[in-house]
Amino acid sequence: MSELTLLHSIPLKNKLGEGIVWHSASQSVWWTDIHGRFLYQLFWPSLQLNTYPLPERISCFALLNPVDPMRSDYSMLVAFESGFALYQPESQGIFWLAKPEAHLSGNRMNDGRIDRQGRFWAGTMREVDQGQTGTLYRLDQQGCQAVIANLLIPNSLCWNKSSSLMYHADSPTGVIYRYGFNPDQGTASQPQFFAKVPAGAEPDGAVIDAEDHLLCALWGGAAIARYSPAGQQTALHLLPVSQPTCLAFGGPDLDLLFVTTARQGLTEAQLAAEPDAGSLLIYQSPYQGLPESELAVQDWLALQKNWGW
Repeated sequence: MSELTLLHSIPLKNKLGEGIVWHSASQSVWWTDIHGRFLYQLFWPSLQLNTYPLPERISCFALLNPVDPMRSDYSMLVAFESGFALYQPESQGIFWLAKPEAHLSGNRMNDGRIDRQGRFWAGTMREVDQGQTGTLYRLDQQGCQAVIANLLIPNSLCWNKSSSLMYHADSPTGVIYRYGFNPDQGTASQPQFFAKVPAGAEPDGAVIDAEDHLLCALWGGAAIARYSPAGQQTALHLLPVSQPTCLAFGGPDLDLLFVTTARQGLTEAQLAAEPDAGSLLIYQSPYQGLPESELAVQDWLALQKNWGW
């Protein structure tokens, strides 16, 4: 098995680093510290870092298409804890689009990403147990649609190279599921078992590589697991942190692997044993990634109006 080679550990002490995305045009990665309420941009290879405080927690996001008419005022589409909005980190300008769970005070947004057709997806999770569950939503020109319901912690969302399959996990189950996916409609079939992660770990952020294998951060498992399209674990890469959270391929050749991590819930003794907990880890990878999908240009004004704002 080829190994990951650690190139850099960027010591940021993120409480819950998440949602990392490679932006090829600027040769940089963006990610969020959900509980720390910060957004970060790190340039490669200079390691220059931009840090933006947030008005509300962001769990995941997508950079707006450069030809989007709203791009001059807002640079990204984000899943704030309370809903979807366009956002400008420099000015903290917010253009609200949809708050599908405004009636559920104990829920917040969690994992999400763009599909290969340019739609944005994000799921909600239960933070306070008031009997409710989370839901995976699709945001596109048809509005904000619920796709998968009755979730506890939605995670591991990604699509295979041909967009015929969608992968998704409800982290506490320890299982990654695959769904037949209709790329034209953005709809998913009934779930089928894909893989169960090692005991003691939960599936967190996942990404598809150029060989159509799925790489998944193992929360609590101190590792990244790689699975073949048939669901067989083909590699297990050990990490210096117990709580890796999200993955992105980047660099000029898409052969760097950027890994966000978390300090949330760790004791002082555990933190002393894991000095890299909360850092951004940058690895030279034996695998190559796929280019990040680009967000489709949407009529955001119409979407906002349809939601009733």
